Amino acid sequence: MNIKQALKEKNKLVKRIGENTKLMQDHNTIEVGNTRPYSSIELKEQIIKDRTELSELKAKIHIANTPVLQEIFYMAELKSMIQSLKKMECTEGKSNRDRYRMESELILTSEISIVNRNQTIKDLEETIEKIQDRLDVFNSNTEI
Repeated sequence: MNIKQALKEKNKLVKRIGENTKLMQDHNTIEVGNTRPYSSIELKEQIIKDRTELSELKAKIHIANTPVLQEIFYMAELKSMIQSLKKMECTEGKSNRDRYRMESELILTSEISIVNRNQTIKDLEETIEKIQDRLDVFNSNTEI
């Protein structure tokens, strides 16, 4: 199994664990006399089995990814930077920020313009895409 396949399997396990956890929580207690649609004991056992398999799979993926960990971490930092930039205000010109306190208009200026911010985001996204392309090749070619 290559890393790409392992990541798909990991996602399936995470999804199944989530679904079974919800079923276990929702159907553990029922009114006496009603039919229990799911066994919480069986679901719990399956969740434990899946979590064991998931932890083993995650460890194998992590070990196999050692040569590209720096790129993985760098890509995560770039994504975090993009989130921060998207939240940054870049208002320029007249503004009436506080409409409720009848103050005079403010004239605002931004050190980083919206055009500059958006270009930076675009550049970072292109860098992320290049890194992801390299990781996709690595993940397809690396066996675990």
